[in-house]
Amino acid sequence: MSTIDNNLTSFLDIASDSDFSIHNLPYGIFSETKDGAGNNKRRAGVAIGEHVLDLAVLETEGLLNLDNGPYFNQPTLNAFIDSGRDNWTKARKTIQTLLSNTNNSLCDNKDLQSKALFKQADVTMHLPVQVPGFTDFYSSKEHATNVGTMFRDPSNALLPNWTEMPVGYNGRASTVIVSGSDVIRPSGQLKPNADDRPIFSPCKRLDFELETAFVVGKNNNIGQPIAVDNAIDHIFGMVLLNDWSARDIQKWEYVPLGPFNAKTFASEVSPWIVTMDALAPFKTPCPTQEPKPLAYLNQKDSKNSYDINLSVELLPENADNATVVCETNFKYMYWSMAQQLTHHTITGCKVEVGDMMGSGTISGSTPDSYGSMLEIAWNATKPVTLKGGETRSFIEDGDTVIMKGYSEKDGIRVGFGEVRGKVLPALSFDFGE
Repeated sequence: MSTIDNNLTSFLDIASDSDFSIHNLPYGIFSETKDGAGNNKRRAGVAIGEHVLDLAVLETEGLLNLDNGPYFNQPTLNAFIDSGRDNWTKARKTIQTLLSNTNNSLCDNKDLQSKALFKQADVTMHLPVQVPGFTDFYSSKEHATNVGTMFRDPSNALLPNWTEMPVGYNGRASTVIVSGSDVIRPSGQLKPNADDRPIFSPCKRLDFELETAFVVGKNNNIGQPIAVDNAIDHIFGMVLLNDWSARDIQKWEYVPLGPFNAKTFASEVSPWIVTMDALAPFKTPCPTQEPKPLAYLNQKDSKNSYDINLSVELLPENADNATVVCETNFKYMYWSMAQQLTHHTITGCKVEVGDMMGSGTISGSTPDSYGSMLEIAWNATKPVTLKGGETRSFIEDGDTVIMKGYSEKDGIRVGFGEVRGKVLPALSFDFGE
């Protein structure tokens, strides 16, 4: 579905600025927060306005009728995603019809509504998929240029391979966590002085990285790459991603093999997966790629990115109001998701349903659009003043980082909600002598 049907309206009262219009219907896994009956089992739902629609109930009532089901009375979305694009399309169209004001199956059935509709405020959201693998790319030219300018030669900020391929690294799927999870400040080796041995210490330069991630929806076979023009068929949807980063740990460890402990402690994602069908009306071209990519990365579709507005807010502990420290857009990304997935598999790497692949930090061309504190405060040389007068160069204990994202066109909004995480102090360690 690549066009917006402005006549499609839900029987539910949905605010015009809601991320979760009937044109969106993102998938997530929820349980009831307060349920005296003990029915707090995790199952699948879609977000609609201020509500969650329980897909397990609709499936039990025989209103979805997907091939080879059932899929939704499960603690992850993996089985549904693995069932294939035909089921994704059928489910989306069926749910839209059930929620529309022209269909009476749900609209006029108060008993069914009482069983299938929950206020989002009354549920707990969980990680939506079991994540077999996590990969993080480095695909914003502005971000890579800023980092290269800070730490290398400004006139040669990009390494020679950066414009030839989507650079990335394999991360830790085991520490992909859902929004609302607290993040414990990591400890590790730091090297404050070039001439001294490293020390073991809590991270002193904790940072956020504003990213999105796509969720793999279709396996390939080992040894068989995914063609770039078919790659979108292997992507189920997108989430927001805060790929937390320990800058000082990374600075000491990343040569010669890249990030390790600096990136393994928390990769925090939003709970709702926005489908590629919902995002299709917001397709837009990537920036011009020079030199022209090698043939295996050369896409026929010129509209290979998405117009997604993104922002980051910083809320200190006990503060009344958050401060917006970044506003940017996914469309600035140099390498597309299709190119990332194709390059990832070009040597024959197998990807699996539920794999998440981070975009890399998303930065624009101006300081207010930079996607990390490293850039916003320019390596601590330009501290940011928050509402209330506090300043920040990096993230402090008690701070909450809130990322939001949405697409909007012709009065229709398709949003991601938010990914929110609070930083707790580092743990204490006693290693003896």
